[in-house]
Amino acid sequence: MIDNRSSASTRVVVIGGGYAGTMAANRLTKRRDVDVALINPRAEFVERVRLHQLVGGTHDAVHDFAAVLSPRVRLVVDTAVRIDAQQRAVGLISGATVAYDYLVYAVGSFGATPSMPGVAEFAYPISTLEDARRARAAVDVAPESGAVTIVGAGPTGIETAAELTEQGRGVTLVCGGELGPYLEAPARRVVGDRLRSLKVTVLDGDGDGARVVEVGAATVLLEDGREVASDVTLWTAGFAVPDLAARSGLSTDEAGRLLTDETLTSVDSPRIVAAGDSASPSGAPYRMSCQIAVPLGNLAADTVLARIDGREPKAVAPGFVGQCLSLGRRFGVYQFASKDDHATKAYVAGRSAAILKESGSGFAYGSLVFEGKRPGLMNWVPFKDTGRQGLLESARVSA
Repeated sequence: MIDNRSSASTRVVVIGGGYAGTMAANRLTKRRDVDVALINPRAEFVERVRLHQLVGGTHDAVHDFAAVLSPRVRLVVDTAVRIDAQQRAVGLISGATVAYDYLVYAVGSFGATPSMPGVAEFAYPISTLEDARRARAAVDVAPESGAVTIVGAGPTGIETAAELTEQGRGVTLVCGGELGPYLEAPARRVVGDRLRSLKVTVLDGDGDGARVVEVGAATVLLEDGREVASDVTLWTAGFAVPDLAARSGLSTDEAGRLLTDETLTSVDSPRIVAAGDSASPSGAPYRMSCQIAVPLGNLAADTVLARIDGREPKAVAPGFVGQCLSLGRRFGVYQFASKDDHATKAYVAGRSAAILKESGSGFAYGSLVFEGKRPGLMNWVPFKDTGRQGLLESARVSA
């Protein structure tokens, strides 16, 4: 069993080195008597919000962990396969175990692979670094005049389509529903107009049968019988979370996220706290995004530190600002939202939105770096989320 703590110190293990896990690990070092270990399957930090740029060839989307992680955090390059809540230990794929006094569960999410015929064999997901690199390699070897089909019209699908068309690729975007489902109608029209100006063929699923039913080696079959030629098919529809919590006998919601209370503490153990895409506070998880993963990592660390101090942790209340899409390197759309994550009619489009998008991506990464150098620097002021309180009250009444 790995246990490098000094005497009288508290061992905190963080599983997952994404935005939430890295933020939590860095913030925990604000206490000198806390030993922090971060378990992550790779020695690189992945800027997941830039994976569409990796596929498009405009960014490699990775940084050495030495640049982002506090020197007081011990990086364990391995994969967690089981959590033993009773023994307070994490089993690793290498066969080693890591002991903890407190655990931060921040395993993140990945692209869901449906059981639809041909998807596993012929489509390339791009939700992880390894997936995006394979997708980039497939695009590189395809003929320059070859057809690229992207399935899924959320942020990843939209942004990847724009990146590839700016590189001269012919792209068809199969929405399977509404283009940009989070967006309000005015912003959605701007996104559609921009994609069409870039020569992206947009197949909206509302009313024209543009839902994929099968993926082949060189075609994508739609539910209305049409076949879309495709030298490379990229799959960006849907997300799933790792099943580590469920395999470890911990309580999860229907999607597999770890069930917690509103302080991000597991309903099974006060020694386990969750953050990011894999957390399900009160069974009502926040939208998956780095926009919320960073503050949740911050707040999860605060919950652990409060418990170490013997204080009652506070309920978290992170706020949203909206959704920003890059549509190539020089154009973007910024959809504003209420703090409780409802899109409003307000939006910004064009070069200014592209700058906002780049600034937001830079801030997400930069906040981790700042916290690693000066733990305690980044603080999120909670707001009174009346919408969430109403949601939770409705759930309690239904139960």
